[in-house]
Amino acid sequence: MALYEHVFLARQDLSQPQVDALVEQYKGVIEAAGGSVGRVENWGLKSLTYRIKKNRKAYYTLMDITAPADAVKELERQQSLSEDVLRFLTLKVEKHEDGPSAMLQKRDRDDRGDRGDRFGDRGPRRDRDDRPPRSFGDRDERGPRRPRETVEGAAE
Repeated sequence: MALYEHVFLARQDLSQPQVDALVEQYKGVIEAAGGSVGRVENWGLKSLTYRIKKNRKAYYTLMDITAPADAVKELERQQSLSEDVLRFLTLKVEKHEDGPSAMLQKRDRDDRGDRGDRFGDRGPRRDRDDRPPRSFGDRDERGPRRPRETVEGAAE
């Protein structure tokens, strides 16, 4: 049997339990066709780069699948008919990754909050008092501005 990574995007107006029900439904499709689903990662609600079917966000879910090609075709057919699934992508892989995917590793890195080494050491900041006086071009040589002239006969 071949190994696949399958990612699908579910509509933003679904709740997390509804997305979990979709995952269970698609697991059943794969298992009924003689395959198995390994790891399932919910990446959560994320913003889309561009609108898809009037949605600005979507629930992302990754599934590691070991199944024959017919099982994956049936899964993709059912997802293309579903109004809850915006997009899906299936990739054939040599082997499944161990541990969390790159998306979850990125989330863990962002949650750490130890960014001090990278952004905190920028060196001393110049004080505003150390700046040279500003130049206003030709105005300094001409002297102060003339006051505005009033126009006679204008409505007041």
